[in-house]
Amino acid sequence: MSIFSIAPHAKFLATLADRVLDGTLLGDWARTGPFWLSDVTIVVPTRRAKLALAEEFARRGAGLLPDIRTFGGQVEDEEPFLPPFDLPVLPGAVSSLERRLVLSWLVAAWARTARGQQAFANPPNAAEILAMAESLGGLVDELTSQDVGARQLQDIVPDDLAQNWQQTLDFLKIVLSYWPERLKTAKTADAVFLRNARLDRQAAAAPLVYGGRPVIAAGSTGSIPATARLLAAIAKLPRGAIVLPGFDTGMTPGGHGDLLNDAKNPHGHPQYGLAKLLRALGAGVGDVVELAPTEAERTVLVRRALALTDDTAHWADQKLSEAALVRASEGIVLISARTEDEEARAVALAARDGLADGRTVGIVTPDRNLARRIAAELGRFGVLVDDAAGAPLFQSAAGRLAREILALAVNGCGAVDLMALLRNRAALFGMDRFQTSALADKIELGLLRGQRANPGLAGLRALLDDNIGQRTPYPAKRLNPDDGAQIEALFARIEAALAPLLELLEARDTDAGQFCACLMAAFEAVADGAHIPGRGELNDWASELENQKGQGLRFAPRGLDSVLAALMLGFQVRTLEIRRQDIFIWGQLEARLQNPDLLIVAGLNEDIWPEPADPGPWLSRGMRLAAGLEPPERQAGLAAHDFAQALGNERVILAFSERLGTSPAIASRLVQRLEAFAGDACARAMRARGQLWLDAARQLDAVAMEVRARRPQPNPAVALRPRKLSVTEIETLMRSPYDIYARHILRLRPLDGLGENPDARERGNIIHDIFARFVTEGCDVMAENALATLNAMAIEGFAGLEAIGERRDIWLRRFDTAARRFLDFERERNARVKQRHAEIAGEWRLPSGFTLTGRADRVDEMADGTLEIVDFKTGSPPDNRAMKSFEAPQLLLEAAMGAAGAMAGIGAAETGALTYVKVGLGPEAFVPKEFVLGDEWGLMDAADEAGRRMQRHVAVFLFGDMPMAARILPVFGQRFAGAYEHLARTAEWTAVDGEEEP
Repeated sequence: MSIFSIAPHAKFLATLADRVLDGTLLGDWARTGPFWLSDVTIVVPTRRAKLALAEEFARRGAGLLPDIRTFGGQVEDEEPFLPPFDLPVLPGAVSSLERRLVLSWLVAAWARTARGQQAFANPPNAAEILAMAESLGGLVDELTSQDVGARQLQDIVPDDLAQNWQQTLDFLKIVLSYWPERLKTAKTADAVFLRNARLDRQAAAAPLVYGGRPVIAAGSTGSIPATARLLAAIAKLPRGAIVLPGFDTGMTPGGHGDLLNDAKNPHGHPQYGLAKLLRALGAGVGDVVELAPTEAERTVLVRRALALTDDTAHWADQKLSEAALVRASEGIVLISARTEDEEARAVALAARDGLADGRTVGIVTPDRNLARRIAAELGRFGVLVDDAAGAPLFQSAAGRLAREILALAVNGCGAVDLMALLRNRAALFGMDRFQTSALADKIELGLLRGQRANPGLAGLRALLDDNIGQRTPYPAKRLNPDDGAQIEALFARIEAALAPLLELLEARDTDAGQFCACLMAAFEAVADGAHIPGRGELNDWASELENQKGQGLRFAPRGLDSVLAALMLGFQVRTLEIRRQDIFIWGQLEARLQNPDLLIVAGLNEDIWPEPADPGPWLSRGMRLAAGLEPPERQAGLAAHDFAQALGNERVILAFSERLGTSPAIASRLVQRLEAFAGDACARAMRARGQLWLDAARQLDAVAMEVRARRPQPNPAVALRPRKLSVTEIETLMRSPYDIYARHILRLRPLDGLGENPDARERGNIIHDIFARFVTEGCDVMAENALATLNAMAIEGFAGLEAIGERRDIWLRRFDTAARRFLDFERERNARVKQRHAEIAGEWRLPSGFTLTGRADRVDEMADGTLEIVDFKTGSPPDNRAMKSFEAPQLLLEAAMGAAGAMAGIGAAETGALTYVKVGLGPEAFVPKEFVLGDEWGLMDAADEAGRRMQRHVAVFLFGDMPMAARILPVFGQRFAGAYEHLARTAEWTAVDGEEEP
C-alpha cells in the first residue's frame, strides 16, 4: 500500500506533478517512450484542481498530459462501459427543489397533526415550512452520505428522549419510509445517492479498468465514506497511490489514537478526518510517506497551535525558540479590522499590492457578503473579479426585479415600492428607458410627494385626476393633460403586468408552481425589452417550478417575499466571463489544493470560520451519535484543516473583524489558538504587519486636512430679496435669514418624504382642520348635535388614510374624546364670545413697501369689543422665555394686524387675549395657556414692540445688504432639523453638543 502526504508548506499540485514526473508515485512503472505519462491516471477532488494540475504539467513541458479525473466526475456516457457490465442503469437525479416541495408537504401535514402542533411553539408559516423541508433534505443527504439508514434511527431509544424529540423521531421515520418509496415510483434518486453509487462503481471497476497502470488519488480527506471506499480500492491496485493533503507524519501512535477516541473530542481537530481515513485504509501513521522536500517551522507552529485540547497542556514544552518563531511567522500578516467594511477595504488593498508586484492572489472566505464587499472594493482600482461561488439568484439583478414586482403587488402599489420598481433600469414595460425614467419623475413629483394615495392603482389614478384637474393644492409638480395621458398609459401597463399576482393575492391559498407562474408573467411584462443579469437563471428556476405544478404544500398568499427566498435557495448566478487569471475569490471548497503567490483568508470570525456546531432541528447531538452520524463539530474539523492548509502558503494574510453588523465579534478560535501558542511578541509582530493595511484602508477615504465648513452668509442683491413674508416667516427671518434666502430667492421647497406613514403630527393637523371647519361652517357649539357633527366631519377628514385603515379607525375612536374636550372648551367661554372666525387671512401693507401676511387659526370677537386670538397647536407652545423675549412673535404680530384692521372680515380692534390651546388627548390638551408677557409690557404695547422689531429686521435683511446668515438665533433644545439645515451644512460648523462654535 502506497500512501503519501504533502505538507501544507509545499505547494500541493506543483509537488504532485514533480513527484509524478520523477517517478516517486509510479512505483516501477517505466517512464520511457513519448506516451508514458498519458498512461497515468490522477484523481483529484474538484474540477478547479483538475485544471490547475494540468497547467502544472504543461508548465513543466509535458506534451501529453495524464488522464486527470475528479472523484465521481466521470461522464455519464462512460458508465455503461464500466465493469461490471450487468449493473442496471442509474436512475435520474431528483432536483433539490422538487425534494424541498415534496418534503414541505410532509412537514405541513405533520404540523397540522396533534403531535406535530406540540412540536411547534407557533404554527409555522410557508417560508418556515420550506426552510425546514430544506434542512430535512440536508439530513436525508447526510444519512445517505454516511451510509446511515432508517434502521439505525430505530436504534435510538425513544424513552431516553424528551417528548418533543420523540415526536420528531416519529416524523423522521415517516419521512424515511415515504421518500425512498416516492423516488422508487418516480424512478429517480437523490444526487448524493447517485454520487455514492458512481464512486462505488468506480471502486469496483478500478482493478479491471486500470490493471497495472499507475493510479493516483490526490487531495481527498475521505470524509465521505464512498470516497474512502474508492481510495481503499485504488490503494490496493498494484500501482495505486494515495496522496493526502497535509497529513501530520510526525504524529505519534498515541496522538493518532487520541484522534480516534471520541472521549477526547477530536472532531474539531484538522487531522481528525485523515486519521479516520487511515483507519478505513487499514494503515497507520508509519505507513505514510511525506513528499515535501523539507520540513518547515511554519507547519510545526500551526500543528502545535491546533493541537487537541488535552495536548495544549504541553505547549510550554513545545514552544518554538524566538528565532524559530520569527522565521515561522515571517510571512503571516494578521488584520484585525474594526468593521467588515474596513476588513474588505484592507483585503482589497493588500490584493491590489500583490497584483502590482506581479503575484497571483487568492482570497478565501466562507462569508459571501464579505466576498461581495471585497469585490466591490477591488472595483475601485479597476480590478474586476467575481466570487467563484456566484451570487444567490434571490439577490441577483433579476431576483431583485422579481422581488420589487412582488412588493408592489403585495403592498397595494405603495409609493416607495412603485418608485423602487420604476427606478430599476430593467423595468421597461416595453418602452425605452428614457420614457420610463421621465414618467417616473413626473409620477414622483406630481403624485407622490406631499400626497398620499389610497391603496392600489385606483388611488394613484385619483391623485392623477386631481392634479390634472387643478384640485391638488400644492403639488411638487403640476401636470398637464399630455402628462396625464402618458402616465395613464403606463398605469395600464403596470395594471396588466400585476394582474396575475393581484388575482393570486385574492385567492384563499396557492402552491409554489402557481405562485411562480404568476410572478414570472408579471416579470416578463415588466422586463419586456430589458437585458438583465440572471434572467437566464431565473427562467431556469421558473421552468423547474413549472414542472412541479401541484407539488408541495398549499399556503395562503402571505409573506411571499420570504417564500420566494426559500424557493430560490440554492440557485446561483455566476459570471461566465473570465475576467482575470491572476486573482480569484473562492469559498473554502474552491480554495482546496490552490497555492497562489499570496493567499488572503478573510472572514476569520467565530461562527463564520468555523460555522456554529448546529445539529439542526431534526436530530439532537446525542441522537446523531446514537444513529451513527458524525457530531456537528465535524465541520469545525474540516474548517480547521482548510485553515492549516492555507497557513502553509509562504505569504498569507489572515483577516477578521471586531464587529459584525452592529454586534461585537471575536476572532476565530483558530486565530486565537495561533496567537496564544506563538506568544505575545509574535502575535504583535503579525498584527503590526496587518496594521499597514489597516492604516492604508483608513487613509483611503480620509482627507489630509479637515477644513470645517463656514456658516453660509449669502448676500443677494437687495432687489432680489422678498417684499412679503408671513407672520410665521418673521420668526424664521429673526432666527435664520438663510432659510428665507433659500425659500424665496433660490425658490427651493422641501419635498415631503416618499410614502411616509401618517404620524401623530399629521393626525393633529387633521383634527385641527376639523375644528376649523366646524367654526367656518357656522356650527353652534351649544347645539345638541354638535358632537355628532364633529364626528361626521372626522369621518370625512380621516377618509384619505385608507392605507392605514386599522390605525385610522383607532384615531377615529379617539377623536370622540378630543371632540368632547373641544366642545367643553368652547362652551365654557361661549358667553364671552360674540363671533368666532377660523382660518382668517390677513394682509398688512406697511409704508416701507413691505407686506405682512398671515392666516390665524382663530380670531374671536369678544362681547367686550376686543379680540381673542387663539393658536391651536399640535406640538408644544413656545416656552415662557421665548415669549417674553419676543422670540415667538406670531401671535403678537397677529394682534398688531388686528389693531390695524388687516384681518379679513374683522374691523380694527385691540386684542384682549392671546391664547395657545394644545390639540390632543393628553392631560394638557384643550387647557388654554395665555401668552406670557414681560412684567413691563401690556399686551398691545408688546404687539407694537413686536411690529417695530419686525420692521427693523426687515429693514436690515430685506431692504439692506446684510448677509443672510444661517442660524443666528437657533431654538435652544430643538430636536429636529430645519428644512434647510442640510443645505446650510449646519452639522459641519456647529458643535457636537448642539451649541454654536465660539
